[in-house]
Amino acid sequence: MPELPEVETIKRSVSKVLCGAEIIHTDIFQPKLRLMIPQDFTFQIQNAKITDFSRIAKYMLMHLNNGKTIIWHFGMSGHIKIETESPITPQKHDHLIMQTSKGTLVYNDPRRFGLITICESDKLKTHKLFCNLGPDPWDEKLTADYLLQKFAGKKSAVKIALLDQEIICGIGNIYASEILYCARIRPERPAESITKSEANLLIKHTRIILESAINAGGSTIHDYKKPDGDIGYFQQKHCVYNKTGQKCPQCRCQIAQTGGIKKIVLGGRSTFYCATLQK
Repeated sequence: MPELPEVETIKRSVSKVLCGAEIIHTDIFQPKLRLMIPQDFTFQIQNAKITDFSRIAKYMLMHLNNGKTIIWHFGMSGHIKIETESPITPQKHDHLIMQTSKGTLVYNDPRRFGLITICESDKLKTHKLFCNLGPDPWDEKLTADYLLQKFAGKKSAVKIALLDQEIICGIGNIYASEILYCARIRPERPAESITKSEANLLIKHTRIILESAINAGGSTIHDYKKPDGDIGYFQQKHCVYNKTGQKCPQCRCQIAQTGGIKKIVLGGRSTFYCATLQK
């Protein structure tokens, strides 16, 4: 599933091409995604101008000059392609094709777990998808005191707490393992055991890792591709994710004795860590 760095990469790539474009025509071939695309979707966006793009958590927002905002979530396998030549011949799993004055946007989603809907722009903060989200990783509201307040009394693993979008929005499974590794915190520790100094480390490394991942175009593990068809490269910098049995970059342990990076399952998600460095 595209996480925050992948969605931010998609947003920036699409914005470079389509910002300022007029929506000329939209075809919907499969309206039934995670939620149904609204029946009047094409009517609401017809002839509107795309004024800006932004991101909330793992959602990409396309703002229009008619007071509406298109909300995109890419689910497990959804991705966007930008085509400059027309006409476009729909390919398998192409569910929406949006022709604009600057190029054609194609939304492809084999598993159909993605989401496309529309909202009044001035009502985004109260929309059901966003009203319960925690702060963005770069929001000034995200402080050590805030984290400690949210973690207080939580006996569940800190890894699970990091994935809770009502605490911090945008962190997904890949980056939670990497953040905890860099903060030297074991993922299965109860969230309530985190100290203030450790909370500061979590915030620091959340921002460092996500920014680094954005600069690398995200992580391509399975389906993710950028709109130009290229892959992300941050997986080459992963320290622990999907590296079971290997030695982590900063470890001096005897791998024959320690067994290298461990894999456990927390909350149904694969979790990776170094038992030597993470405490």
